[in-house]
Amino acid sequence: MTTKKLGRQTAALENPPSIAGNANVVGKKEGDGPLADSFDLIEQDDTFGEKSWEKAESAMQKLALASALDKAKQSVSALDYLFAGDLLNQCIGSGFAVRGQDAPFYGLYGACSTMAEGLSLASMLLDGGFGEWAGAMTSSHFCSAERQYRTPLEYGGQRTPTAQWTVTGSGCVILAREGDGPYVTHVTTGKIVDKGIKDANNMGAAMAPAAYATIQAHLQDTGRRPSYYDLIVTGDLGKLGREIVFDFFHKDGMDLNNLTDCGELIYDLEGQDVHCGGSGCGCSAVVLTGLLLNGMRTGRWKNILFCGTGALLSPTSTQQGESIPSICHAVAISTQK
Repeated sequence: MTTKKLGRQTAALENPPSIAGNANVVGKKEGDGPLADSFDLIEQDDTFGEKSWEKAESAMQKLALASALDKAKQSVSALDYLFAGDLLNQCIGSGFAVRGQDAPFYGLYGACSTMAEGLSLASMLLDGGFGEWAGAMTSSHFCSAERQYRTPLEYGGQRTPTAQWTVTGSGCVILAREGDGPYVTHVTTGKIVDKGIKDANNMGAAMAPAAYATIQAHLQDTGRRPSYYDLIVTGDLGKLGREIVFDFFHKDGMDLNNLTDCGELIYDLEGQDVHCGGSGCGCSAVVLTGLLLNGMRTGRWKNILFCGTGALLSPTSTQQGESIPSICHAVAISTQK
C-alpha cells in the first residue's frame, strides 16, 4: 500500500533526509559573476590542471565531492549511494570522477535537471531506510558542452539572442538519514513535455512548459500555494524561459512573484555577455550548493522549491530533425521537518 504518495507525481518523505554537506567548484567566468561569494573554489584555469575539457569535468567533480564530504565530516566510504551525471556522452565526466572511489555508484542523465534528479533519488532511498548516507553530484563545462551539442569553439559561431552560456562548474550534496536541516521534504517527479521546439539555441522556450507542468503538479499534489515558498527556483531556463513560465501562471490567475532562475542568477546578463543566462548541469548545481543552501543555513529562506529543468536532446536527434523533449524535477527543501 502506498503511504507516501501525494497525487500522481509527488512523494512526501516520512523521514526527510538532512543536507549534511554541500560544496561547489566553478571556473573563472562564474567567479566574475554576482554569486562569487557563494562558491567554495573559483579556479582561474578552466582546464583544472588537466589536458582536456572533459578531464577537467572529472577534476571538478572530485574537488566538489571531497569538499562536500569534508563539510559533512564523512569519508567517501561512508556513502551508501552516490548519484552523479553530466552532459558528456555516456556520462564520462562522472564515471571517471568516481573511478577508484569506494562508493556504490549510479550514473544519471537528466541533462540540466540532473542535480534535482540525483537529489530526488538519493532522498527517497534514505527515506526508505536503504542507507544512512548518500550523495548527489553533477558538472558541466562550457568548452566540452559547446563541442558536444553545438559547434567547437574554434569554429567561431555566432550565438543567437536566445542562447545561454554553459556554466563551468560542479556541485555536490551529501545527504544524511539523520541530522540538522535543511531537509528534503517532498519530491515531485517530472514528466517529459515536448511542445515542438527545435532550436537548440533556445533551450529556455523548450524547457519552460516542463517547468510549468511540474510546478503545477507539485502545487496540486501538495495543496500548497506558491506563497508557501520563499523561493521557487527553476534551473536553468534563463531569462526568456523564466518569463514564459511566469506568463503561463499569470494566465492561470496566479502570479509567481517568488519565481527565479539559476541561469539568471549566476551571471551578470548584460555585463558578462551571456545573452539569456547560464545553462548546463553545473548551473543549478552550483547555485543550489552555494547561494540557496547557504542562505537557508543563515536563515535567509525557510522553504525553497528547487526545480531542475533539462532538455533531452542530442546532436543525433537534432540532425534528424527531432524536436526537444524536456523534463523538470522538483525538490522541496525546508529548514524544518
